[in-house]
Amino acid sequence: MTMHSSLKSAAKISVRRNVLKRFERVDKLKDEGKWKEGDRGFGLPKTKPDE
Repeated sequence: MTMHSSLKSAAKISVRRNVLKRFERVDKLKDEGKWKEGDRGFGLPKTKPDE
């Protein structure tokens, strides 16, 4: 039985994401030294993902 065509593309998602999840943004800000322990996770500055 063959796989439906709409599911084939979802199986190999390798597109560059332009949005980071909150924990990824916090990790990136920590690496850049812009995050202090105890800061809130709301209103974070925009961050670009690594290429």
